[in-house]
Amino acid sequence: MNIAGSVVVITGGGSGIGAAMARRFAKEGAAHVVVSDRDAAAAQAVAQEIGGHAVTADAAHGHQTRKLIDWTESHCGPIDLFCANAGVTARGGVELPDEQWQRLWQVNVLAHVHAARALVPRMLARGRGHLLFTASAAGLLSQFDAPYAVTKHAAVAFAEWLSITHGEQGLGVSCLCPQGV
Repeated sequence: MNIAGSVVVITGGGSGIGAAMARRFAKEGAAHVVVSDRDAAAAQAVAQEIGGHAVTADAAHGHQTRKLIDWTESHCGPIDLFCANAGVTARGGVELPDEQWQRLWQVNVLAHVHAARALVPRMLARGRGHLLFTASAAGLLSQFDAPYAVTKHAAVAFAEWLSITHGEQGLGVSCLCPQGV
């Protein structure tokens, strides 16, 4: 993928993999890098470092993701690459309360759905655009804590479904599955 001149959005961009993506995409010549995180100070620090834009949003909430996408497209132009990178974990298995399982579903799975719901129609109308989901090796292996592995499996499956369903219509879909970072 040629990043030069593109508009890139990264959720969970205030730290870790997301911050590394932001730095790399800025170095590769992206026209705009939008660093989004629910931690406003972290997003601002990374955005300031790379000459990007910071937008505070919690990817678990669809209305905040839609606002992020709308803001980016009205201020920076059509999104070429959307990196749904935000993620959370919980230690344990079936004994964990529903609230912990639900939080992982919201961030690790539904955040990808929210982004796709807003962006797929726009990207298909333009005949181009790319979604990059950060899942995990846990999405391919089942050696980790149950809610994390299960939700990361679901994120991988959703990326595969999007690619199969819309890949020939100009939508690019990738799923990043790193091991321990």
